[in-house]
Amino acid sequence: MEDKLYDLQDRRRKAELGGGDQRILAQHEKGKYTARERIELLLDEGSFRELNAFSATRTRYFGMDTVDAPGEGVVTGYGTVDGRTVYVFAQDFTVFGGALGEVHAEKIVKVMDLAAKNGAPIIGLNDSGGARIQEGVVSLDGYGHIFYRNSIYSGVIPQISVIMGPCAGGAVYSPAITDFIFMVEGTSQMFITGPKVIETVTGEKITSEGLGGARVQESVSGVAHFTGQSEEEVLQEVRRLLSFLPSSHTENAPRLESSAELTLDETLLEIVPVDGTKVYDVKDVIVRLVDEGDFLEVQPLFARNAVVGFGRIGGHTVGMIANQPKFLAGGLDIDSSDKIARFIRFCDSFNIPLITLEDVTGFIPGVKQEHGGIIRHGAKILYAYSEATVPKITVILRKAYGGAYVALNSKAIGADLVYAWPASEIAVMGPEGAANIIYAREIAQSTDPVAARNARITEYREQFANPYVAAGAGMVDDVIDPRETRIKLFEAIELLQNKWETRPPKKHGNIPL
Repeated sequence: MEDKLYDLQDRRRKAELGGGDQRILAQHEKGKYTARERIELLLDEGSFRELNAFSATRTRYFGMDTVDAPGEGVVTGYGTVDGRTVYVFAQDFTVFGGALGEVHAEKIVKVMDLAAKNGAPIIGLNDSGGARIQEGVVSLDGYGHIFYRNSIYSGVIPQISVIMGPCAGGAVYSPAITDFIFMVEGTSQMFITGPKVIETVTGEKITSEGLGGARVQESVSGVAHFTGQSEEEVLQEVRRLLSFLPSSHTENAPRLESSAELTLDETLLEIVPVDGTKVYDVKDVIVRLVDEGDFLEVQPLFARNAVVGFGRIGGHTVGMIANQPKFLAGGLDIDSSDKIARFIRFCDSFNIPLITLEDVTGFIPGVKQEHGGIIRHGAKILYAYSEATVPKITVILRKAYGGAYVALNSKAIGADLVYAWPASEIAVMGPEGAANIIYAREIAQSTDPVAARNARITEYREQFANPYVAAGAGMVDDVIDPRETRIKLFEAIELLQNKWETRPPKKHGNIPL
């Protein structure tokens, strides 16, 4: 038995070395960690338990039967983050460049199945050259099995992808189906076709970083949700994200003890100007509402006219959605519609209450927006809010005009509670635009058109563009003192924490994608 134990230890050490010292050194020289080092950074110290460490390739073509591939280029297993179980796979770039083959895919599929069966998040650390060409179509079939599980486990357990190197071709679609994508600036890229192929086909010249680097995928395409300057920073942010999330759809997010006080906040009177033409940063409002100002923004550089992310109120995890007046006056466009709708659906999947801070002039006009399908994209927000059954609370901070008012969690599409600040304006359009249309002839015939217009604007604002008309019609539940917003939100979450609501039985709906 002693010989067998020595043999076991030797085999385990060999598996742990992956592609060997030289390739590990090459990985480090690129500023990248190995698969096992990344897992150690991600998980609680000493908690990782590896599975299928001795897997071996079945391929015998192209000399593969003579090549050593410890662990088949991917490390899989489970461990804990803040004491809570998670499952993980990490592609090993030191073995075949992390390329995916038949057995490599089988290892990933097995750990995904275990995660789903046990109701725990799955985290993929991606660093791969793509499909293993030597294995032909079975590599592509392996991707298919992964994509299938990404899809059927969507909304069952949180799925997180961390891009820590190249991710090209079919390999990008698994992360794209998962809930959140993290990327490392300078060392990770995502693209369907690489720069050389693009240059050959279209004549366009671009670098890998310029084509699909972290900044591009976060700020331009919206593919990435989070980026960081180093692998350590990114993996710590993954841990932070997990702290806000439940382990599966059958649970609520863990409630943390909060020392943050629920008191009147005088600063809220100063942050949001009453004058609707003046700009402010809605994130200054959000950090005043969440516990200890701890707000994890999702996609902070994409569609910046909308802000979405996670915070806590009284220890309860909440999903925050807000218009951002600093960009495009907080109006809704194609990208912000997609961003908001997908975030709503994630929160609804995992029992996270939604809080909407509204200050919106409407959907952004323009030929580019119309031809780009703003009707279809804007409808996603309406669909997502209407479909969601989690607690849904809206606070109208300043403006709520037109179809955007309806779309952003109005009572008509299922809001549980709608609050409004006293200076808010709720109307089909702003008083200025309304006066120009309704009183156009009167203003034109006046001896002093400017004075006549201003008078009609004031009259319209007082009669229609205020929260009390909507409150009188039951569309606003309460007009509140801005200083007590955090208190009201906490009370609302406590009130709604046992909310139970269903939708008509069906196979599934058909969201306007």
